[in-house]
Amino acid sequence: LQGTFYVGLVLIVLGTGLLKPNISSVVGQLYATEDERRDAGFSIFYMGINIGAFAAPIICGWLGERVDWHLGFGAAGLGMVFGLIQYVRGYKYLGDAGLPPPPSAETAKARRGVVIGAVVTLVAIAALAALTRAGVIAITATGFSNFFGILLLALTAAFFVWLLTRPYWSPVERKRLMAILILFVAASFFWGAYEQAGSSLNLFARDETDRVVLGSEFPASWFQWVPALFVIIQAPIFAWLWVRMGKRQPSSPAKFSLGLVFVGLGFVVMIFAAMLSRGGAMVGPGWLLATYFLHVVGEMFLSPVGLSTVTKLAPARVTSLMMGVWFLASAVGNYLGGRSAIQYKTLRLWQLFGLVAATAIGGGLVLALLIRPIRRLMGGVH
Repeated sequence: LQGTFYVGLVLIVLGTGLLKPNISSVVGQLYATEDERRDAGFSIFYMGINIGAFAAPIICGWLGERVDWHLGFGAAGLGMVFGLIQYVRGYKYLGDAGLPPPPSAETAKARRGVVIGAVVTLVAIAALAALTRAGVIAITATGFSNFFGILLLALTAAFFVWLLTRPYWSPVERKRLMAILILFVAASFFWGAYEQAGSSLNLFARDETDRVVLGSEFPASWFQWVPALFVIIQAPIFAWLWVRMGKRQPSSPAKFSLGLVFVGLGFVVMIFAAMLSRGGAMVGPGWLLATYFLHVVGEMFLSPVGLSTVTKLAPARVTSLMMGVWFLASAVGNYLGGRSAIQYKTLRLWQLFGLVAATAIGGGLVLALLIRPIRRLMGGVH
């Protein structure tokens, strides 16, 4: 069973990697580079994503916790089948967005690189599986996580070094790639805090939060749909706000800075909740609701804006590649958040939440000081 678990994870990673960067690139191609509606369009797109994120924890979480996890995972697969059917029925409305680029030596070389990378990856996975099955090496969840976390950080650093040292970028493109790198680091810190919804905050929901409503206790996993609900509520408001403000809206680096501050403020709320829960006392769900609300405000400032910004800054010939790289920020953030969350039973909760809050807010303030230099690197892109 352990083998099928890791195979399942690999397949999920491959599917996610093929879907998320490409569909975000398609949305970016629906708008001209300087179209003021771009951030608003990505906010609406982001709302659509979170309709699924809202429904999935309710359905899959309830089936998994109360019936059987086989049914929970099966329901997730069924939902993805419905999504694929909807895409096939509706892709004709996208026009030329997402179509393959014209054939060229550069695209042919890129495709060869993808094929080689895929073959090497599959061979490595097969070798690892064979060695594990033969008892040569033992894989544990902790060792697996640590290995791939360190590998992730190393590959991310190596990729940006390789990217920025390529000779074929123009000076403007190179500066814009530098801006993406800075925003990438900011986004990694943001996701390192935000994604603790599935770790430390979920443990707090399970162990420290009173979940009894009308005499019945609801599953802790149901808190996972709360951020998605707030996204669905807030996304149209932020989309309207960006369209309404037009050229007066904050720059992308300023929005990123506000995103970090708001996610940090969410953990400030959790400091007080943790203090109230000392000694085994259970706190009301309002503390987590307030935290998730602030986190989603920060998310609206950063995540859809980040998708929009990368499609504007990335050279057209590598837009999909850079979108894929952009999602590495959430991967790095998840790793950093996981490393923080393992201190859940080691540190006092208020100390853990205070450390996360200080890191996020401090990062936001540092980024605020760098807004002008970053905008110069962006070369006129707002």
